[in-house]
Amino acid sequence: MPRLHSPAPVAWVRNIALSILAVSMPAHAMRVSPMVAEMSSKGSGAVARIEVQNLNPTNLPFETRITRIDYDDKGNMTETPADGDFLVFPPQGVLPANARQVVRLQWVGAGDIPASRGYYMSVNQLPVALDPQAPATAGAQVQIVYHMKALITVAPPGALPKVELVSATPTEIDPPPAADGAAAGAKLPGVEVTVRNTGSRHAMMSGAKWTIEGRGIDGKPVTVELDQAALNRDIGVGYLAALNGQRTFRVPTGVAFGSGPITVRFAR
Repeated sequence: MPRLHSPAPVAWVRNIALSILAVSMPAHAMRVSPMVAEMSSKGSGAVARIEVQNLNPTNLPFETRITRIDYDDKGNMTETPADGDFLVFPPQGVLPANARQVVRLQWVGAGDIPASRGYYMSVNQLPVALDPQAPATAGAQVQIVYHMKALITVAPPGALPKVELVSATPTEIDPPPAADGAAAGAKLPGVEVTVRNTGSRHAMMSGAKWTIEGRGIDGKPVTVELDQAALNRDIGVGYLAALNGQRTFRVPTGVAFGSGPITVRFAR
């Protein structure tokens, strides 16, 4: 199962529906692109287009849902239904084998919102009816239903982010699971970084280069630079909400930092 990032625009969630004494249906899969769409609250930028592609040789019924995402001061995310903030066309459909469908989003909220907002557009595969004429098999059968989320942001014209470092401390991070399912190895040295955005526009923290400076456990100066590829792998897009949005990210650094002060600079 693909790795989840929170909030990650690339989010796969498999809902498993069990049907007792029914036949197994082939799993459907889909692709959604782009996984991040940045919109404006006014003008031509108030429209976005998301493409849904059916990757399998059978029909793909789907529907869309919009939720607004918000974070508390500890970085915990909540989702609230917000379909009324957008006009979505088509809101649902059935894609033939290997077909594509462009879903159009039109912002219909206020044009003068004070700061940017974050949303998820969820594209949900709908379960299909199982064939009642098919022979029964022993035990429960599994139908896999795919849900994918694209991150949608809406910002007022001229809004800008203002990101500041709150804290940076050494930490240890669990390594990613091995591809062959082998047990994970030793923990990786890293840094826990808390940031706050006091601006009126959201920030995508993986879009900046991070320069982390401090001293190693031997007391010698250490500098670590993290580029967009590394940050995308470790934190996803790193969405940081406007108006005092705060999040904590844990990033592997490849070298252990000591107990002294750590500074983090963000640059495009």
